[in-house]
Amino acid sequence: MINRQPIKKTVRVLIVDDSTVFRTGVVNALSSMSNIEIVGEASDAFEARDRIEELKPDVLVMDVVMPKMDGLTFLRQLMQQYPLPCIIMSSTSNEAEALEAGAAAFMKKPRTSMEMKTFCTLLSTKIILASNKHIQKAPSSAAAAASERVDGVVPVSSAKSGKVMPNLPSREDIAGLVQRGNEGYIVALGASTGGTDALECIIKSFPETMPPVLVVQHMPPVFTKMYSDRLDKCCAVHVKEAADGDRLAPGICLIAAGGLHMELKKDAKGYYVKCYQGEKVSGHCPSVDVMFSSVAEVAGKKAIGAIMTGMGADGAKGLLKMHRNGAYTIGQDKESCIVYGMPMEAYKLGACSEQQPLANIGKALCRRLTDGWK
Repeated sequence: MINRQPIKKTVRVLIVDDSTVFRTGVVNALSSMSNIEIVGEASDAFEARDRIEELKPDVLVMDVVMPKMDGLTFLRQLMQQYPLPCIIMSSTSNEAEALEAGAAAFMKKPRTSMEMKTFCTLLSTKIILASNKHIQKAPSSAAAAASERVDGVVPVSSAKSGKVMPNLPSREDIAGLVQRGNEGYIVALGASTGGTDALECIIKSFPETMPPVLVVQHMPPVFTKMYSDRLDKCCAVHVKEAADGDRLAPGICLIAAGGLHMELKKDAKGYYVKCYQGEKVSGHCPSVDVMFSSVAEVAGKKAIGAIMTGMGADGAKGLLKMHRNGAYTIGQDKESCIVYGMPMEAYKLGACSEQQPLANIGKALCRRLTDGWK
């Protein structure tokens, strides 16, 4: 009798992460394993969508925090139309949410280069296990149902079977998730100590169709221009230091200039900002309270506000005004704050509809826009 050995399956893997350094490290480690083939890489959801259609991988390995659209939002969209085993990676504890979104497995990203080898060894095991899982199409959500109404999505044929596969979300679907039905909405963000990194994390998760975004970050003159220019280079939305009279449109993010208050205004043509010198409010110029209060008065319930890490209480009263005028409001939680001052004061006033860790705030903002106002 001939002793037939089982044929060892080679699993085709697509790596999706906006960090070139981290992505390269994972690719190099996994490429040395005989039963895993890295068929491609992607840096965001748009590129991932195209690479999935082109390469038809067996398993997707994807980060949570990425520009244009975060990994969990894209995963939910993917599971509605093109079920694929996916391993979600994150620097924070998103395991429960990742599994709820349809991930086959979750892995906490390594904090140091010393942990990378162990991480990749465990990842390779999870990839093999994930490749054997049968992933079913997820039940339709409000967001997915809306995207399914978009015309012109062409079914994708499987190169392996020749059968018509469920539709991949089109690039237009992904971009339209946030834009659809949200004309006239405004997103307002405020932060202080530790806010530059926090805001970057959030703004990088916004797609280019995001409703207009206003930001107050306590920062001296000159530095706000440098900061906005840096964000503009790495974000899908257009980020600029606000100037008096600037008009707002989807895909525009204005950061208040150091030393100038910024208020939201509206005329027959739409939204614009007023920037001016003035006395400090809540100890600051620009003041988050000034910006939030103007958003409450002008946009009312067509607004979302989020207050992040920072010392003091600036923004707490303004966020409360937004909340009372019907806006949805989010406060950064204590555990993820560098300084739990401004969010704490807002929470104590009852100004927050919910509290979220930093890694979830961008996603919570987009989800609120995607699901619609209740």
